[in-house]
Formats: sequence, C-alpha cells, structure tokens
Amino acid sequence: MGEKHLISGLQLWQWRNTALQAAIATDVPPAEVDWLLLEVAGLDRLALRLESFKNWPHIQLQLPLEELDYLWQRRLNDRLPVQYIAGVTPWRNFQIAVSSAVLIPRPETECLIDLALASASNASGHWADLGTGSGAIALGLADVLPATIHAVDYSLEALAIAQTNAHSLGFADRIKFYQGSWWEPLTLLKGQFSGMVSNPPYIPTSTLLTLQPEVVNHEPHLALDGGTDGLDCIRHLIEISPKYLQPGGVWLIEMMAGQADAVRELLQNQGSYCKIQVHADLAGIERFAVAYKS
Repeated sequence: MGEKHLISGLQLWQWRNTALQAAIATDVPPAEVDWLLLEVAGLDRLALRLESFKNWPHIQLQLPLEELDYLWQRRLNDRLPVQYIAGVTPWRNFQIAVSSAVLIPRPETECLIDLALASASNASGHWADLGTGSGAIALGLADVLPATIHAVDYSLEALAIAQTNAHSLGFADRIKFYQGSWWEPLTLLKGQFSGMVSNPPYIPTSTLLTLQPEVVNHEPHLALDGGTDGLDCIRHLIEISPKYLQPGGVWLIEMMAGQADAVRELLQNQGSYCKIQVHADLAGIERFAVAYKS
C-alpha cells in the first residue's frame, strides 16, 4: 500500500454511513468500520466520533476507495476478517502486519508473554518460538526477555510476514528465523534452550469446519488443525522438547478449552518434566500449560 489515494471527506463520510448500515444488516460488528478507517484513512477516534472529517477537503487513503469497498463487501459476504483487509492487527503494544498466510494473533495469546516472563528461571540465553506465524510471540518475548529468540515456522509465506514485523518493530537483530518443522532447524542448539513457547495447532480436525466462517474460510488450516483429538502437535512438543531444553528450562504452550487434563497427563507420563502447572486466560478458561525440564 505504498502510494496514497486522495478523496474528499464527504465521499468517505458517505461510504462510512453505507458501510455501517450494511454491517448492521449482515451481523458484522459496526465498530469494525471505524477500526478499518483508523488504519487505512489515518483518521483518529475523535474525528470519527464527531464526524468532523466530513468537511475536510482531502483525506489520504492507503488504497483506492473502490478497492476498500470491494474488500468491505468481501468482509460482509465472504466473512473476510477485517484484520486481513487492513493488513495489520494490534497485539500487546505492537501493530503487527498480517495476511492470510498467518493466523491473526488473538488477545488471549498475549498472556503467553507474561507467563514466559513470570516462569523464566533463565530469562537470557536461547528461547524458541515454535510455529511463529506472524512472529507475534517472538516479538513479545524479545520485548520482555534479554534473550536471543529463535522463531521457527513451516510456512515460508508466514516467515516472510514475521521477518517484516521484526524489521519494522526494531527486533531484527534479536530474533533469528528458520523454516522447518518444530525443533528440527534448531538441532545444533540441542540442550541449550532456556525456554520454549508455542501456540501450536490444537483444534480437532472434525471441529475445524464448525468454527466461524472467518476462521474456516480465511485463516491457514496448517496453523489450526491439531489432528483427530487436537493434540498431535502438542504431543510431539512434549515428547521432543526435553532434548532441547536445558535443566530448569521452561516449556510453555497455549491449548484449547477442555485439553488441560490430557496435556497435564501427557507431561507427567513423559517423565522429563517437573512443576507442571495450568493457567487460565482472562475468561477463566484453562488455556496455558507450563512445565520445567527436570
């Protein structure tokens, strides 16, 4: 979205009114219209609330109004997530670039960063973010820990977005990126990691198609599908991680509601972990598991 596209304030005001009515008619949250205009038209909340921009002679859009309208129609009809239209989403204190190659980082995942900081027996050294996607977790870790972050993803398209985010947010020298499956690209650092954080795919395959159309039709299934019981990737991370973590190293993941007991049992049965804990998210759902390499 390099070049700017000038339209009048009145034109944008008219478009906004039409978009708001259409949102209400199709059960899309009307607040998304203004969130989108904050991003693509550089308006602030006050100008939107007072509708003062209606009288401005020129407004610079990041894309032509026709394209904005086309994408908004896709939001209404195809349930394209508004974050993919804007190309960004807020997460912690960042504006993170996103595309349909990556999952949209969720607010509850922000808790992983606070848990990592609270759980770290060694906040420096090497930390891994496995299945980095947009790079959100790696960025969050680099922001709070004086560590080198190793971010891995299977998707080259996702890694390109993650690297863009690391550069634009000033963390390019703190985060190393690798293409591959889980720990595989990090073999040379076996036994040296102070911590591992992951938001792996954890949705059971049969549940996937029952999710909101925004998720099913637009977000990458590779980042969602956790196999028959949703635990395939988590099982793998439980099994393999002790080879990579140093004694006292932290193992930390996000999981789905209802998986906590199974994950706790898998960690206990593996035999290499101690101090296994489950933490709830802000909604009270048991969403995060923490364990330490014995």
